[in-house]
Amino acid sequence: MALDESVFVHPRGLCESDLVGPRTRIWAFAHVLPGAQIGADCNVCDHVFVEGGARVGDRVTIKNAVLLWDGVTVEDDVFLGPNMVFTNDLRPRAAIKKGTQQFVPTRVREGATIGANATIVCGVTIGAHALVGAGTVVTRDVPAHALVVGSPARRVGWVCTCGADLGTDLTCGCGRRYEAAGAGLSALGDG
Repeated sequence: MALDESVFVHPRGLCESDLVGPRTRIWAFAHVLPGAQIGADCNVCDHVFVEGGARVGDRVTIKNAVLLWDGVTVEDDVFLGPNMVFTNDLRPRAAIKKGTQQFVPTRVREGATIGANATIVCGVTIGAHALVGAGTVVTRDVPAHALVVGSPARRVGWVCTCGADLGTDLTCGCGRRYEAAGAGLSALGDG
């Protein structure tokens, strides 16, 4: 099966997967392995590596030098900042070869943003529309709409779907309002 004719692969990029959605752009020195799934309208920047078992939704931006390993699922409208990295093995050893069934899955929910140089340790879920600050090390789940920073990550606030900080009343200047829902927030609708 061939790629959709609207997919752009830079002459110095390598796309070995035919599971790439229309209008996706794969730039120089990016490498997409066979079996990797990348949705429509994505931007895969220079030096990105996408392993065969990784799944990427639609309209995802993957900035330079991001590594997506087998077992990582990225939902729609996610932003992955430059040099951020995922892991997929909690106890790696060079001398012990593991099969893909032993890798620990990680999920990034719709609309989340992960900042530059962040590290996402496998087995966590980044909630919808959460914002992981630059350089943050995430070792446990991040709630929907949470703003997390530090090593290990800790919640320091809440963010709107539009990305703006939410005040204590959980209302954004854009008109969206939120309420507590489990460990995260859920939208009440436009104000």
